[in-house]
Parts: sequence; structure tokens; C-alpha cells
Amino acid sequence: MVVVHTDEVDINVSLVHRMLAAQFPDWADLPIERIRSAGTDNAIYRLGDDMAVRLPRIGWATAQVEREHQWLPRLAPHLPLAIPAPLAMGVPAEGYPWHWSIYRWLEGENATLDRLTDRRQAATDLAHFVAALQRIDPTGGPRAGVDNSRGVPLATRDTPTRAAITALYGAVDTDAVIAAWEAALQAPMWPGPGVWLHGDLNSGNLLARHGRLSAVIDFGAMAVGDPACDVMVAWTLLTAETRDVFRAALPVDEATWARGRGWALSWGLIVLPYYENTNPVLCGIARYAIDEVLADLKLGGRH
Repeated sequence: MVVVHTDEVDINVSLVHRMLAAQFPDWADLPIERIRSAGTDNAIYRLGDDMAVRLPRIGWATAQVEREHQWLPRLAPHLPLAIPAPLAMGVPAEGYPWHWSIYRWLEGENATLDRLTDRRQAATDLAHFVAALQRIDPTGGPRAGVDNSRGVPLATRDTPTRAAITALYGAVDTDAVIAAWEAALQAPMWPGPGVWLHGDLNSGNLLARHGRLSAVIDFGAMAVGDPACDVMVAWTLLTAETRDVFRAALPVDEATWARGRGWALSWGLIVLPYYENTNPVLCGIARYAIDEVLADLKLGGRH
């Protein structure tokens, strides 16, 4: 397993097998296969044909386990795309320090643009998913800013975003990204109550089957907060043309659209220097988001 964090724990097939044997013996004889993923918070192993084992690899991801077990079964019936279904929760053992999860396996490939047969349909499907998620009663849900920065006011990301811009000097158009970031900060804050957010919508967390969007995975960043956070998928995945389709199917005000663009930019800028030597797939998505934001603004913010 490629190390992406300096303080992550060591996880391997042998460890997973030992913990399964001790805690879920009925599944211990199933084949275990490590899954290569652009995800950074968890190690993922396929268990047999129908299940996946997911283990936090870094301390900041540990709260995700209970959060997903509590909330995903409640969200799933209201959503138009498949999401992960938790089956069991493991406990610390064999030197592994945290709770971990077993999920139903979801078939599909990462929903990159080249795997989506009809990109306009994909944009519409994404908008319907985001809208359905936002309509779910958020009472009791995990609040943005508590164990999770997704969905917080955009200004709270100013310091790490500017630090990332400094770290990327020479690798990005510094003047352009600063101007784009400062423009996003000028957008009015979300005035309403928080809504449900996935929190990390990009191609690495979307699955496609037969050329069509089929599932949304990895809800570790889920929160109740500013809806602009999920609007960032318009720049982390979509094109200029399909952003128009997405926006038409998910009516949002100008301020939320501008903050969503800011979220995409901030996310991309922070990802790049942190993962530049360990996660080329995620960095590719981050560069795409930055480029799309800058291209969008050159068109006068039309999209």
C-alpha cells in the first residue's frame, strides 16, 4: 500500500484476514483483494464477490466509520443513486487501533468523463442526486465544522488555501488563482439552515456502469452545512457545457454558485501540494478543477 500520510497506520491483507477470523469468522475464508483507489483516508479490500472491507488509515478519518453506519441507511431510501450499505463494524484488534467497516460491494468504475456515454445525462443525474440529498431532513446530522471542514463558511479555508497557493508557486498561475479565490470570498455566506452534503464529490467518489452514473461512494466527509460544497462537482468533474446542464437541473442562486466554484478551487489547491508525490490520480482531478475554474472565469463567470 502506497504511504500517503507520514503518520498513517500499516494495513495489509494479513491484518484484514486476522481481524476477520477473530471477529467475523463466517467471512474469514473468503478471498481478500486490495483495491487500488485514489481515496486517501481509508484502505479498501474486496471481500469475496459481494463485500468490501474499509479501514481508516489515518487518525482524522476514524470518526467516519460510526458516522456512515449511523446515517447511510437513513439516507439511502431517499436517493436516486446507489450509496454504500454498511453490513458490520469491526473493533480495534491485532495492533490496529480503530473501528473499521464491512460494506456491500458496489459494482462500477470511477465515473471519469471518458467513461460516461452521455455527459449531459450524467450532469442531470448528479444534479438530481444533490437535490435529493439536500431535501432530506438534516435534524441531528453531523454539523459542518465538527470533525469535518466540509460545508463550513468558505472564509474559514482562507489560510490553508493561501498556504497551498504559496506552496504551488511556479506550478500554477499564482495571480489568476489568487484573483479567483478572492472573488469567491466576496460571495455572500449561506443565509439558510444547513443541508445534507456528501462533501467530496469528484470522479473518485462516483461510479459508472454501462456508461451511466450508477453510485456515489465514500461519505466520510458528509455533513450538514452550506450547499455550495457539493456544487463544486460542477468543476471537479463537469465541462463548461455540462455545467450549464447541471445548473439548470439544480437551481442555485448566484452566491451559492460562486461559493461552489470557490470550493472547487480551494479543494484543488490544497490537494495538489499534499499529494503531488503519492497520488497522481487525485492530483489529476485537482488540476482539472483548478483549470476549469480559471477557464470559467475567463468566460466571465457565465457557467
